[in-house]
Amino acid sequence: MSAATRNSTVNAAAAPRRFGARLADFFALCKPRVNSLIVFTAMIGMFLASPDFPPLGLFLAASAGIALVAGAAAAINCLVERTADALMDRTSWRPTARGAVSAAETLALAALVGGGGLWLLHALVNPLTMWLTLATFLGYAVIYTLLLKPATPMNIVIGGAAGAMPPLLGWAAMTDTVAAGALALFLIIFVWTPPHFWALACYRRDDYAKVGLPMLPVTHGIAFTCRQSLIYVVLLCAASAAPYAIGMSGPGYLAAAAILGAIFLGHSIALCRRYSDALARRTFRWSIVYLTLLFAALLVDHFAQLR
Repeated sequence: MSAATRNSTVNAAAAPRRFGARLADFFALCKPRVNSLIVFTAMIGMFLASPDFPPLGLFLAASAGIALVAGAAAAINCLVERTADALMDRTSWRPTARGAVSAAETLALAALVGGGGLWLLHALVNPLTMWLTLATFLGYAVIYTLLLKPATPMNIVIGGAAGAMPPLLGWAAMTDTVAAGALALFLIIFVWTPPHFWALACYRRDDYAKVGLPMLPVTHGIAFTCRQSLIYVVLLCAASAAPYAIGMSGPGYLAAAAILGAIFLGHSIALCRRYSDALARRTFRWSIVYLTLLFAALLVDHFAQLR
């Protein structure tokens, strides 16, 4: 076999691998792990807004549309923060930070994915959900990423409103309205976001300090951040009772919320008393489990009440 033939064979074999790697890079820009929690809470909002099971076609269209727009917002976030990401251990693997995906490619991805998601929501769901989802996109990609994050240590408190929108979007998708139940779900995630993020920021504080981002542990120290987190967890325990208070859920959910909140409180108190990076990492992981189980408890309680 000639050298030219061997080279063409190698190139032909490598092409599918390169194509697969490119697809993986584009997929990674959409932050699928974060996106999965976004879509999950949106789906719970859809179920809770429906008197029975939500219509399957509407449910799938709304889920896909919200996921696509969330992916576009994540891609814009990666683009804006690519220089800082390259310097941080936590994010240096991202395709934009490595230079594996160009700025033009990232913008094209965000436009294609985000535009497709908004079209899907407008055409197959309802205009209200489309406009609320667009506002969520702008809140995260522009207000939080571009304006708040580099400007104030309270960025996650204000910017957390965008992250709290998914269950409200799901509710609007099913009802074409925003009701008290949707606002209760929004409130839970809004109050959950600061202690969730601050746990991460505590054990990643050196990364944030290195790139000059004014995260609370960097600007005010670990002890202050842990005390603020504890305050928010107390508020979260109160907010988690809102679905029961407005009659959206029953005592089964309330009991689950109390148990989950007590565990979160235990983590937060421990952080205040004997901080360590390992404990902050466990608290961060628990915060994700907490929100997942809390919304799962809402869903289980919802179907229990339908019997």
